[in-house]
Amino acid sequence: MKENIVIIGGGIAGMEAASQLLDLGYKPIIIEKSDHLGGHVAEWNCLFPDMTPAGDVVKNLVTRSAGANIFLNTEISFVNKLKDSYNIMLSNGISIITKIILVTTGFSLFDASKKEEYGYGIYDQVITNKDLEHWFNTGDDKRVGDCGMNAVGFVHCVGSRDEKARNSQCSKVCCITAVKQAIEIKQKFPEAMVYCFYMDLRMFGKKYEDFYISAQRDYGIRFIRGRVSEVSENIDGKVIVKAEDTLSGKPVKVTLDLLVLMAGMVCCKDSTKVANMISLPVDSDGFLKSRDNVTGIIEAPKEGIFYAGACTGPKTVPETLAEARAAALNVHLYINRMK
Repeated sequence: MKENIVIIGGGIAGMEAASQLLDLGYKPIIIEKSDHLGGHVAEWNCLFPDMTPAGDVVKNLVTRSAGANIFLNTEISFVNKLKDSYNIMLSNGISIITKIILVTTGFSLFDASKKEEYGYGIYDQVITNKDLEHWFNTGDDKRVGDCGMNAVGFVHCVGSRDEKARNSQCSKVCCITAVKQAIEIKQKFPEAMVYCFYMDLRMFGKKYEDFYISAQRDYGIRFIRGRVSEVSENIDGKVIVKAEDTLSGKPVKVTLDLLVLMAGMVCCKDSTKVANMISLPVDSDGFLKSRDNVTGIIEAPKEGIFYAGACTGPKTVPETLAEARAAALNVHLYINRMK
């Protein structure tokens, strides 16, 4: 009899792991709380640095993982630890006995309204990276483009690298996401002035530096090193941003039609919920704690529990997919050792 393998989360990590396990001859079970697969990526328009359509990536993963037992609109009600296995009770009343759980619960975006100085939820023309991505994907947001876009600004590191926000860690993808979205804005509004306010630019990934150089050279996007100190609104409903250009040592004041806050990644409540149910440790950054951060990133400290993707920290799409493949192989090897 094949072992039950329960995957908690139907984002790209959960689907990729499921597709690999299907190829290895298993019939994994995906538990997804929403009414669709794909997680955050299903809500994005295109992916850096190649502008790959996000929908194509999700569609491919949905097709490859279709052989799994998939429960949508389903949550974990509670988990009982048995002698050498777990009894997982689902919100639909189904109970699953398993020795293997793969957690792929992903991340949440930092609540930008907590940084009141940036005006999210206060000024109409201040939005987040998620809001803008939704507009790219659907065209459905009256705050973007209705009155033309003469000037647009992006603020990096909103809720990341910020002790006051209780998140000192870098969210890893905010810089490159800002570059991507800034280019997309220029493509849609070629005459617009576009500004990126950053602390440090962290272009660590393959082709990221080329992408950044292209943003300056080919699109004329202006990068200003310095924290935004004040955001306000004028009588016309435009956003006034004050900052200091730390490279020139001069203050900067710009009037914008739209200000986009690059909200960082934080651990989602679903990860915390699962951790509490199974008594899994949480790391100092709020994400789930792996066995170690070098060779055991996809393994929990508890026997039979595995991780993949952003439940353990900020990840890019390629990193998430790679971890999902590695976790599937580790699950396979673990099952073979149990025999």
